[in-house]
Amino acid sequence: MAVHDQPHRSPVVRRPVLGRAHTAGRDHDLAVTSATGAYALAGLRLLTGFVFLWAFLDKTFGLGYATPSGRGWTDGGSPTKGFLSSVAVGPTESTFHAWAGAAWADWLFMLGLLGVGLALVAGVALWPAAVAGSLMMALMWVAEWPPARHLSDGSPSMSTNPFADYHLVYAVVLVALAATGAGATWGLGRLWARTPFVDTRHWLR
Repeated sequence: MAVHDQPHRSPVVRRPVLGRAHTAGRDHDLAVTSATGAYALAGLRLLTGFVFLWAFLDKTFGLGYATPSGRGWTDGGSPTKGFLSSVAVGPTESTFHAWAGAAWADWLFMLGLLGVGLALVAGVALWPAAVAGSLMMALMWVAEWPPARHLSDGSPSMSTNPFADYHLVYAVVLVALAATGAGATWGLGRLWARTPFVDTRHWLR
């Protein structure tokens, strides 16, 4: 058979090794970014947990920060009376005044601070903590009522934003930490999720 009669063969295309190296490098970058994000979320979780835990300790023992010495819960003071009785704006002003200093309100508030704080620091039960913490933040948002420009007595409310404030930020942070499984890094989240009781109840993770 003559050369010009031989059938045409398509050239073999070989992928360059550099292409694979580039893909591997991109995967490595993504892995590094993922690890960095996990550490950042873990740090955010621990800091937020400390905020809740410190509030509990200060209100319980009167450590001299937000709660003066000698006026802590263990000294006979009320963790809710000062804040709720000072509510001076919003549609639920009278309701919060009625709740101020009530034993059930004190217990629920303090157990909420302690429970959310411990869950965040340990990295366990992040979804229950997110629900409880978000409810607390929502109630405090309503108590301060940022949409109002003036208080009930007509004085300026000094609100800096008609909607967004730190209470809403904390609520979103709590949900984000639970949704991203932030307890797995620098926490007991993985061990907690593998326990038989929690393994069949994902809402406890």
